[in-house]
Amino acid sequence: MSNSNIHTTAVIAEGAKLGKNVKIGPYCIIGPEVVLHDNVELKSHVVIEGITEIGENTVIYPFASIGQPPQILKYANERSSTIIGSNNTIREYVTVQAGSQGGGMMTRVGNNNLFMVGVHIGHDCKIGNNVVFANYVSLAGHIGVGDYAIIGGLSAVHQYARIGEYSMIGGLSPVGADVIPFGLVSSKRAVLEGLNLIGMNRKGFDKVKSLSALKAIEEIFSGEGNFAERIKQVAEKYNNNSIVIQIIDFLNQDSSRAFCRFEK
Repeated sequence: MSNSNIHTTAVIAEGAKLGKNVKIGPYCIIGPEVVLHDNVELKSHVVIEGITEIGENTVIYPFASIGQPPQILKYANERSSTIIGSNNTIREYVTVQAGSQGGGMMTRVGNNNLFMVGVHIGHDCKIGNNVVFANYVSLAGHIGVGDYAIIGGLSAVHQYARIGEYSMIGGLSPVGADVIPFGLVSSKRAVLEGLNLIGMNRKGFDKVKSLSALKAIEEIFSGEGNFAERIKQVAEKYNNNSIVIQIIDFLNQDSSRAFCRFEK
C-alpha cells in the first residue's frame, strides 16, 4: 500500500493490518487490532478500535465510530469483536459497538448494507445483507436483522427483537416485538399493517403468492382460537407458498419477544 493513500494526520497503531489500496483520510484513528481489507476508504475523523475487521470496498464517512466497547454497565473489558462485511456504506456519525460476554462476544454486519447518518448498532447485533437503515435508526443489543430489510428514519428497536427478511419498518416507529419476514409495520407503537408488497414486487416476488401470503398472515394474526393452532392450520393450507413457509419458519423459531400484530 502506498503511503500517499494515508493522510499525514491519521493515527494508525502498530499492529493494524491494512489491505491493498486502503485510503485513510485526515484525523482518522485506527487501533492495533484492526483489520482493513482491500479498497476500504475512511473519509476523515473515523475512529476504529478494538478487535475489528472491515470488509473490502466498504466506505466509512466522517465521525463514524466502529468497534468501541458496548454500552452496558456489566462490561468488564472482555475481548469482544466487531466484524463488518464487504461493500457497506457507513455514513456520518454512525456507531457500531463490539459484542459482549452475554451475546456471543461479537457484533456482526453482512455485505452491501447502507447505514445513513447517525445510525446506532448496539452490541451483539447480527445484521444480514442488503439492509437499509435510514437516518438515526437505533438498534439496542442482541437484535437480528434479516436480508433486504428496510428500517425507516428515527425508528428504535428493542433489545433481542428480530426483524425478518424483506420487511419494512416505517419512520418514527418504536419496535418492541419481532417483525415477521415481508412484514410492514409502523405507528406510534409499531403494529403490523400487512406485508411489504411494494418492496416484494420490486425484488421480483410472485404477485399471486404475495397476495396469498397477505391472506395467510391475516388468518394467523386476526383469526379465532389458539395462536399456535392457527399457525399450524395456515402452514398446512399454504404449504405450496414459499413466502408463507418462510414466515411460518420465522414464527416457529424461539424468541424472547412477542410479534408485531394488527392493531385491534
